[in-house]
Amino acid sequence: MNQIHVVVVNGSPNVPSRSGTLGNLALAELRETFDVQAEKVAPYAIGPGLTGAITRDDVDAAAETTLRSVEQADLLIVSVPVYRGAYPGMVKHFFDLVDQYALAAKPVLLMATGGSERHSLVIDQVLRPLFGFFQAWVAPTGVYVESAAFDGTEILDASVYTRERVAVNDLIPLLKLKISTVA
Repeated sequence: MNQIHVVVVNGSPNVPSRSGTLGNLALAELRETFDVQAEKVAPYAIGPGLTGAITRDDVDAAAETTLRSVEQADLLIVSVPVYRGAYPGMVKHFFDLVDQYALAAKPVLLMATGGSERHSLVIDQVLRPLFGFFQAWVAPTGVYVESAAFDGTEILDASVYTRERVAVNDLIPLLKLKISTVA
């Protein structure tokens, strides 16, 4: 089994978080098919080396390492909470510092959590355009889960597992092709 490098960007400031739970769920699903080298990135945890930077030249070594990991991943899983109808500003700041062309054709799985179904369009109307800018290959199925589907960070709604599985399955042929062309 060939290895893929997966970076999960968890946009939540909370630890543990529902967004983190969704990212972990996708990783577990991927591990059923691939040897996964996983890395988790939490923009809120990077600190002043990221938050004090206006341009890429301003980031510290730790933030630079994190940005490079995202840029060099075989697959990005981006899981964010919805705040006021969008992803948190810290997530936007993080991706503002990612190289404009580093994510071109990179597979991306989008996941989000929110307070109610009113935010369910965040995947298609807010997150997908961001990664469209980067020319990333975004999985056709995104996963949005509202708070009522959780008890803390535990998923109560069995349909979440089905939606997550469909989203991951969208990526498997692309990832297998990517592995076969590298080997």
